[in-house]
Amino acid sequence: MVPTIGVFDSGFGGLTVLRALATRLPNARFAFLGDSARLPYGSKSRRTIARYAVQSAQFLVREQNAEFLVIACNTASALALDAIQEAVPVPVLGVIEPGAEAARAASRTGNVLVIATDATVHSHAYAAACQARGLRALEKACPLLVPLVEEGWTTCGGADADCAAGESSQQAKVTAEVIRIYLAELLADAAALGMNADTLVLGCTHYPLLRPLIERAVPAGMRVIDSAEATAESAARLFCQHESEESSPDTQILATQTQVARIRCFATDSVEKFESLGSRFLGQPTGKVELIDLGG
Repeated sequence: MVPTIGVFDSGFGGLTVLRALATRLPNARFAFLGDSARLPYGSKSRRTIARYAVQSAQFLVREQNAEFLVIACNTASALALDAIQEAVPVPVLGVIEPGAEAARAASRTGNVLVIATDATVHSHAYAAACQARGLRALEKACPLLVPLVEEGWTTCGGADADCAAGESSQQAKVTAEVIRIYLAELLADAAALGMNADTLVLGCTHYPLLRPLIERAVPAGMRVIDSAEATAESAARLFCQHESEESSPDTQILATQTQVARIRCFATDSVEKFESLGSRFLGQPTGKVELIDLGG
């Protein structure tokens, strides 16, 4: 029997993690839940975030038989990971620890920059995870980036197949300028603290769609860590290890197999919006998204 990996986010951004996971585990079955009726989580209390996240995790485990969970939401990973791990009987991985681990592997100076949403920055989860690995981290909230991504202002013009002439290119220029301003402020703050930062962590699952623009804006030689890719890499490794311990060899999931991952998507609100917007994050059509009700 092919096992199921559950992936959860408060909205759409976690589909970038699912996209990276499906590439690494093409023979797996995935169930993705976007709790779109109750986003943004960042404006809620820690207790409420934990309750919402636990409900979502339990749906994936109890209703979809997920044997492994990836919390593809920075806010839930920062504020509710312990509660989720206590609530479900399967392995659970968040996005923050893999991002910090990838930063540790990439950085030579030990000084790391992080851009994320307000809620993630205020939690200081990345700073703590980096500090635990001997890194010095400086975080910056970039609240304009998520709405720019969701409006589709991410295309680069020219060779980008998704970029229409004129208008889309101008939209991308606006986003590029916003990124430039945020990074200039962050680099100035880092310099004032005497930090020789050589690594930038994208601490939001929306930001992979901005990676080409961000890489153009960072100083030469600075490594950009995509937390979605880092999480998928860690999840694939842990999942295969888990399967090798729990399953016989003929039922193990191997990333070398050339099949297409099976993906089933659920949302708690506006499945039409999820289908249209989600395909941009997933890099392929989401298929028919199923509406569910998790309660209040």
